[in-house]
Amino acid sequence: MAPDQHTFLLQRVQPAMVGLIDGSLSTLAPIFAVALATHKPHYAFYAGLATAIGAGISMAFSEGLSDTGELTGRGNPFVRGSITGGGTFLGGVLHTLPFLIPHYRIAIISAIIVVAFELVMLAFLRWRYFEDSFVKALASVTLGGIIIASVSAALGSAA
Repeated sequence: MAPDQHTFLLQRVQPAMVGLIDGSLSTLAPIFAVALATHKPHYAFYAGLATAIGAGISMAFSEGLSDTGELTGRGNPFVRGSITGGGTFLGGVLHTLPFLIPHYRIAIISAIIVVAFELVMLAFLRWRYFEDSFVKALASVTLGGIIIASVSAALGSAA
């Protein structure tokens, strides 16, 4: 791998992947728990939006403050944090948007379809940039999604 490619992966792609994976997975539980507990899509939308914004800010600070980049070569912490935070927000808000649909069942089904699309895209990006097997990458992100979805379904149904 050429040094420029390595730097791009380390300073841009890796922070983006961390954010996208975190946003896509960590925001599932609150969104779907609220949707299943209330059957009110707009409540789930506000929970998801708040979670995506909060997680994006948290991940931006976490990534930016975790490493100055001087010893590791990971690049400017502000840039890295911005990429990670933006990726986290994007990963979380995408499956939040279907909850703007006022019909509960349509909103849930649409959100599940968006989550499936996100998981496929994450697997594709891992395959494309990190030379991971597409099937292995899809299985790993899907496993995380299944675990989180199960927890949120259990919490939402218990409410």
